[in-house]
Amino acid sequence: MAESFIFSIAESLITKLASRAYEEASQVVGVYDDLQDMKSSLSYVKAVLLDAEQKQEQNHELREWLKQIKLIFYDAENVLDQVDCETLRKQVIRDYGTPKDKVGRFFSSSSPLVFRYKLALQIKDIRMRLDRVAADRDKFGLQVIDVDRRVVHRREMTYSHVVESDVIGRAHDKEKIVKLLMEPSLDNNAGSKHISVIPIVGIGGLGKTTLAKLVFNDERITDSFPLKMWVCVSEDFNLKQLIIKIINAASNFVSTGALPGHQNLKELEVEQLQYCLRNMLEGQKFFLVLDDVWNEDRVKWVALQDLISVGAQGSKVIVTTRSPSIASMMGTVAYSHHLKSLSPEDSLRLFVRWAFKEGEEGKYPDLIRIGREIVDKCKGVPLAVRTLGSSLFSKHERQEWESLRDKEIWNLPQKKDDILPALKLSYDEMPSHLRQCFALLSLYPKNHYYISFGVASLWGAAGLLSLESKDETIVDVAHQYLRDLMARSFLHDVFYCGTFYIFDIHDLVHDLAVYVAKDVCQLVNSNTQDISENVLHLSFVENGLPYNSIKPSLQGVRSILFPVDNQGASEAFLDAWVLNCKYLRYLDLSDSTCETLPESIGKLKHLRYISLQGNTRIKRLPNSICKLQHLQVLLLDRCSNLETLPKKIRKLISLQRLEITTKQSILPESDIAKLNCLEHLSVENCDNLKSLFVETRLPTLRTLQVRGCANLKSLPLDTQNFPQLETLGISSVGNEDWLHRSEDTNAVLRLKTIVLFEMVTLPHSLQQYASTLQGLMISRCYELEVLPEWLWNLSSLKFLYISRCPKLKSLSSDIHRLTSLQVLRIINCHELYRKYEPQVGECWPMISHIKHTDIRNTWE
Repeated sequence: MAESFIFSIAESLITKLASRAYEEASQVVGVYDDLQDMKSSLSYVKAVLLDAEQKQEQNHELREWLKQIKLIFYDAENVLDQVDCETLRKQVIRDYGTPKDKVGRFFSSSSPLVFRYKLALQIKDIRMRLDRVAADRDKFGLQVIDVDRRVVHRREMTYSHVVESDVIGRAHDKEKIVKLLMEPSLDNNAGSKHISVIPIVGIGGLGKTTLAKLVFNDERITDSFPLKMWVCVSEDFNLKQLIIKIINAASNFVSTGALPGHQNLKELEVEQLQYCLRNMLEGQKFFLVLDDVWNEDRVKWVALQDLISVGAQGSKVIVTTRSPSIASMMGTVAYSHHLKSLSPEDSLRLFVRWAFKEGEEGKYPDLIRIGREIVDKCKGVPLAVRTLGSSLFSKHERQEWESLRDKEIWNLPQKKDDILPALKLSYDEMPSHLRQCFALLSLYPKNHYYISFGVASLWGAAGLLSLESKDETIVDVAHQYLRDLMARSFLHDVFYCGTFYIFDIHDLVHDLAVYVAKDVCQLVNSNTQDISENVLHLSFVENGLPYNSIKPSLQGVRSILFPVDNQGASEAFLDAWVLNCKYLRYLDLSDSTCETLPESIGKLKHLRYISLQGNTRIKRLPNSICKLQHLQVLLLDRCSNLETLPKKIRKLISLQRLEITTKQSILPESDIAKLNCLEHLSVENCDNLKSLFVETRLPTLRTLQVRGCANLKSLPLDTQNFPQLETLGISSVGNEDWLHRSEDTNAVLRLKTIVLFEMVTLPHSLQQYASTLQGLMISRCYELEVLPEWLWNLSSLKFLYISRCPKLKSLSSDIHRLTSLQVLRIINCHELYRKYEPQVGECWPMISHIKHTDIRNTWE
């Protein structure tokens, strides 16, 4: 499927070669003429690639031809990147090098003359290979289509939390489940120990989770069950992790006295955790949703069942799963609720809602008739219906609808009950650049919550984000791509925070991402026998894998990830794998256990991203890391034993994002100030740090986070030194209002988003941003009891998010003064939920005028 990316790769290569900056760079390096010849060969092949992509499904020989081209393009990308690396290296030597550096490099094996000679040979080889495959172009009868005319039809941003009136065709299912839950006892199994388990079964995308949400939020259920808990299980039925999730879900409703102080639950043993869980549930009549269960091991289920069996008589559990055998194993009722497909009428209603603006469908009776035929192919699966409807939004030409209806992709062989053809059809309608970005989301496990900063780093390191203007940043482009994916319903549970996004993707959409990326991306687990040849991106989703038994060809690998918490790389992994990947661009070593990085890390000159987040063993970094002039992201947060930052960090001239935890009492601010591309800076848990940015100017910084710096006395921020700063995150600063308040109104920052974590009170100085602040997030402020009066003066506030503030009891009657407020989200705040619950809470009328409200008692 990776052959669908080829046109985009060709386009980016040609665009780069044609740019004035690159022409100048290639002249300096001495390979200008060679690259211009290669550009001509690229253009000749590119002209027929769009037609070839569309015809490859039915032509094996054509697919093989495209694979050959793809490999040549990968080599071409690596060659062009070497020119960039050399240009940046020359810039660093010019700005920071000593005479000794310059003379030594001239006589070394990496001298300009040797580099030019080797690069010219590589370019010649690529051009000759391109010319050979181009000679076969005509035998396939391909048409010249030089412009990708697929466009993204955008629509207004929406929020994905369930509103009952927006759900079509599930009222009967909901009533049936609610009726079962309201019955005193449902036990069909004497061993159930008071806990009745009702499974909801159906294929992916059918709406099992949506139905469970409708039931979970029904007022009759809320009245009947003092304790409600929502837990997303997914593929990992790890007992310890499940206990932690249930404790976290329950802690919003019951006293946390059972918990050992503020100790991190992950640090406790299973014995301690099960004691806490049983104490919290004992005698409580609870309702628990276990969403998306894949576990077929009955022993694991019985172990969990025994722990929660201390609940009061009448406690109920809903399990959603794709597997009838799992439902049979877990259920205690006489039957499972098998969720059926939507009726043709309900499917069409859902399709119309997504394909047309409200009320305009009456203008297009011919399109509605074609729409019926399209909906028939979706087999009543809501996700497929919604996705295809979104792909036709604002398209009113009959031929566009007929083309979608008549696509041969529907006839592709699929597993039983699989709807990948329906989803893939919308994927095929995406522009090539968007398809590449979507495919990389497959590198993360299901139910992963994506943050747009991280997604932007991954896409940027892969070279998928092209800047169209000097004022644009990689994050800006990534956000536009995310909005494009939202418009096609490929993102789920989207949470916009003012200057960034948090989201996940539906299981079925994740399956699609894995499917389309299978030749480019690979998830490695204990079942992996080998690594696909020519794979570019590797994601290791299990710990302790037998790396030595897998013998991949690593030369072309560009990304290595460890995306699962507490599962990181060892030093043996670094030695066996990483150092052989000479074209590596993205290296995520989060939660790794290595005590040091090898000095040879400095040879991976193509690297854009390195993360050592959460490594509690590493003490120092090799100074050679500062040879990575391409590096855009360096994440060292939660490296609690890191004694010092590497010397000469100023040489990282491309660095855009830097996150730090260090034992230093003074940061190398003069070096940091020379990072002229720095946009995002995080200083976290630097306990020895007493001052920050006293005389430092960071003109490009847009996001600043300062968290858990217990001895920090002040944080002077003004527009003179931070003219671009728009997002500020602070946490764990006690009662001290150390955020500097400027007396000069002209010097006040123009902040758009503020994120507050673990605060006892909110700093008074925040009110100085009242005229510009658009987003405010308040999370995990466990002792916060009241919101300050000045908060209601934030005249520009559009988005207010409050999470996990159990003692917060009221929003104040002055909330109506927030005249710009469009979105209010209250998550896991028990007292606020009770008062402001939609439709029924005593204070609901005070907020009912707000356009978007999302008030819930558990993460979903």
